[in-house]
Amino acid sequence: MIYTDESTVKIDSVILPGVFKSIEVKGDAIVDEQEVEGQSKKPKQATGYDDVKVNIELILEDGPDMGKLEKLETIQQIFRTSGQEKPTVHKIINSHTAVRGVKQVIFKQLTHKAENKKGQIVVTLEFWEYTVMTITASKSASGSAGAAAAATSAARSNLKAGYQSYLGNRGKAPALGKSPARDTAKGGKHLATVKAMPY
Repeated sequence: MIYTDESTVKIDSVILPGVFKSIEVKGDAIVDEQEVEGQSKKPKQATGYDDVKVNIELILEDGPDMGKLEKLETIQQIFRTSGQEKPTVHKIINSHTAVRGVKQVIFKQLTHKAENKKGQIVVTLEFWEYTVMTITASKSASGSAGAAAAATSAARSNLKAGYQSYLGNRGKAPALGKSPARDTAKGGKHLATVKAMPY
C-alpha cells in the first residue's frame, strides 16, 4: 500500500526517508499518426488511453541518524530487493490518484539526481497504473474438424489423376471373419487378388 500526506510517503509498512516534495499524476490518450503521400500534415486517429503514471518526488539530506545515501538505499530496497525478478503490485491511497480512478500501481522506475552545491539528492519514484486483465482462450471443435477436412482435400488435389481414380473406385476392405482367403497353412488355395494401382 502507498500512502501520502502533506509531508510523508509510506509504501507498505515503510515510511520513506526524506522530505516529500511533490506528486504528479499524468494520463495520456493514445493517438496514431498516419503517413499520407503528398501531405505534410499527418492525419491522427485516437485508439485508446495509456496507463496513468504517478511521479512522487522526495529530497534526501544527511541527518543525525541516517545519511542521504543510506536513505537512498532504503528506497532502493523497496523498488527492488536482491534477487527480486518481478515488480510488486501496490495499492495506492491518495486524494489525487483517487480522483483519477487509480487504485493499484507498480513501482516502474526509480531515479535520483545528486545536487552537488546543495548537498542533497532528489529522488523521483515513478508508478504506473496496474489493471488486472483476464484473457480466456477457447478452442472450437468444428474449426479443428474443418481444418482437418481442408488439409485432406488439399493433399488429394496434389495426387496424380490415375491414383485419385483408384482411391475412388477401390471399394471397402472385407469385414473380419468373412475374408474370401483360405488358410494356406491347411493346404487351402488363396483367393485374394490384388488390383494393380495406376501410378
